[in-house]
Amino acid sequence: MLSYRLPSDRDRTPLRRRLAGLCLTLGVNALLLLILLTLGVIPAPLPKATPPLIVDLLPSPEPAPSRSTSHPQTNQAKQATPRRPAPKPLPPVPDRPKLPSRNPLPMLLQMSAADFAASDIGKLPKSSDGSGASDSQVVGRAPNGEVLYAAEWARHPTDAELSGYLPANWPNGYGLVACKTIADNRVDDCIELENDPPGSHLARAVREAAWQFRVRPPRKNGKPLIGEWVRIRIDYYHAGG
Repeated sequence: MLSYRLPSDRDRTPLRRRLAGLCLTLGVNALLLLILLTLGVIPAPLPKATPPLIVDLLPSPEPAPSRSTSHPQTNQAKQATPRRPAPKPLPPVPDRPKLPSRNPLPMLLQMSAADFAASDIGKLPKSSDGSGASDSQVVGRAPNGEVLYAAEWARHPTDAELSGYLPANWPNGYGLVACKTIADNRVDDCIELENDPPGSHLARAVREAAWQFRVRPPRKNGKPLIGEWVRIRIDYYHAGG
């Protein structure tokens, strides 16, 4: 004989107990999943890679040149600044030889007036060949064989121009030189000819001072002969000697 028993309240699982079991199961699974992620067993999902940002630097376009209605020559004239011309350099002044520093002479220096008078071409007698009184007197030959004329002073040298070249303890006497005439009544290339007294070095004093001399060039037929040789004599005397 079959029998049937109705389920009782004990045989039925209460809803509260089911929910508690489900939550417990889910919690255990979540804990296990967290442990696995922490230990690196399950790799964590990587973030999506973002494409790199590329920046292309392009040169900025040049501004278009502004068009001017004025004429280009007018613009150039406005932009050009006036310049003053640079001053021309002055020509160099030629150096003049300095007089040697010497003690002032204790006595005055006198020159022979007779020698000056003898060298004055205006007082020379007429030459025998009839060339006329304007011709300079021939007094000999230069060291190279050229004609040697008597000097004619354009300006007599001063005591100051001559005294700076005299030797110490110079005696009374004269110095004789031969010089070549150049332009501007000057002489050059002087050569010592004679000392009186011998060994007095008075001719050397005349030669060294000759750059200051002003001597007219000799004349022939009234024409100056620049480049010819002239003879110059300077007499030296102590005052009262």
